[in-house]
This record gives sequence, structure tokens and C-alpha cells, in this order.
Amino acid sequence: MKSTTIKSTKAKDIKRAWHLIDVKGKTIGNAATEISVKLMGKQKANFVRHLDCGDFVVVINSKLVESTGKKETKKMYGVYSGYPGGLKQKALWQIRQENPNEIIRHAVWGMLPTNKLRDRLVTRLFIYPDENHPYKDKFHI
Repeated sequence: MKSTTIKSTKAKDIKRAWHLIDVKGKTIGNAATEISVKLMGKQKANFVRHLDCGDFVVVINSKLVESTGKKETKKMYGVYSGYPGGLKQKALWQIRQENPNEIIRHAVWGMLPTNKLRDRLVTRLFIYPDENHPYKDKFHI
């Protein structure tokens, strides 16, 4: 009987790639799912949950991401200070005017695992409101 040895993934074996994702015309949830999978590295054959296997992700056209239904006016983003009366809320359309990158960042943050790797994963996410970004040399197109 022939035995097969399974090699576990080591941190030094992880190779990081760069991905360019255009979210123009995509819904917020579908775009965030695609981005979070790339950040975690779940598309790789050597993915393990306890290591940071993810890649770099550059997101362009964040101001053109779409929402369905009445979310543009009904969906609220809130920040709570911890004090009575300290809840501040803004609608999706207000966030889109002030900082459209925050819509994508918030959605991706919610789709990443809630463990010690989450902060490290988000540092490799770069979001831009239009097509201009400084990482053009990273992609072999």
C-alpha cells in the first residue's frame, strides 16, 4: 500500500498576487463577496484558515457600485459612541456622497472572519472612487 504524505502550508510558502476588481454595475454584496474571497485567499489550493493566505486587492469605481430596492434611502450606517444619545446614523446616499470607499470597506469588513487576522487582511485592500490608482505596474495585462 502506497502512503501519501500531505504537506501543510507554511507561512513562507504563501505567494501574494494582485487583483484588480472593477465594481461598476455590481451590487454591493456581490462585489464584497468577490473581494473578501480574494483577501482571504480561499481561491488558492494551499488555503488554510489559520494563516494569512490572501492576496492584494485593488477596487476601482467604488462610487458606481449599485444597490437594489430602496436601500439608497432606507439603509442606515451607524456609529455608537457608548454614551446615551451617542448614536449617529447616515443613509447610504449620504455615505456615497461623502466617502464612497467606505461603502465597500464596510461590506467587506462584515464578510471577513472575526478573528485576529481580520485587521491584517484589510490592510491589503485598496479602494478608489474612479479608475485612477497608483498600482498599475502590479498587473500584467
